[in-house]
Amino acid sequence: MRIPESELIINSDGSAFHIHIRPEELADNVILVGDPGRVDMIAEYLTDIEFRHASREFVSVTGRRNGTRLTVLSHGIGPDNIDIVMTELDALANVDFETREVKPEHKALNILRIGTSGALHADIPLGSYILSHISVGFDGVMNWYAGREKINLNEVEADFKRHMGWKETLPSPYFVKASPKIIDLMKDVTVKGVTISAPGFYGPQGRVVRMPLAMPDMLENIESFRFEVDGEPYRITNFEMESSPLAGFAAQLGHNACTVCCAIANRYLQSSNPDYKPAIRKLVEICVDRMATLK
Repeated sequence: MRIPESELIINSDGSAFHIHIRPEELADNVILVGDPGRVDMIAEYLTDIEFRHASREFVSVTGRRNGTRLTVLSHGIGPDNIDIVMTELDALANVDFETREVKPEHKALNILRIGTSGALHADIPLGSYILSHISVGFDGVMNWYAGREKINLNEVEADFKRHMGWKETLPSPYFVKASPKIIDLMKDVTVKGVTISAPGFYGPQGRVVRMPLAMPDMLENIESFRFEVDGEPYRITNFEMESSPLAGFAAQLGHNACTVCCAIANRYLQSSNPDYKPAIRKLVEICVDRMATLK
């Protein structure tokens, strides 16, 4: 079936509408970051840079690390941007941009997102690297797509909503596992995480400035929630804004993806580390080297 021009917009140079990458420019291994400025920092670890594109918050390069081709792409802030980035990355990999038809053979991308977050327990030190084994979507993005129930941990969602006293006016949260392939790549240098992706930085993450919260006890209830999946215990470890749609799109579209975040704040201890860039740089080095081992 041909995908209409209105549904998948392709620029005149043959690139995807928002991220401005052409199909031949995309590597099979992708590193995502929120901050556009971080793309050039990661590019310092690459050789044979093929290009640098920039459009709004979407900055990208493709180069090589130890001979392996890697694409680095910034997505900006928020789950809505992940809807754009993951749809267009998948299209670049699995849609023929000439015929506008889905390719007969599916290509699975390997995607690792590097971010920052706030930890939710006293025993997670600032500077820890939290790997999102499971992501919790407060954003509602995956609720707009068919098949949500197939990738969601439905019983955990129901238990969580009861535990929280979830408001009917809020998007129903979804729980999605990350790719085992990327978890295995990073688990020896990270904290096992269950990460909430919020659709905002303040109220949706339990911060109060002047407007009161719909669920004033949200943080305390999140911290006390415990659950098991396949006999393994979990607790919610951190807040950020993009991991759940990334995990959701990857699960639906057949890609391998996961998020790793440096803890730059601790919400439980009400502490933060504004000088977190050295820890991020170390994490970047680890991620680039690990991603370069994937085939």
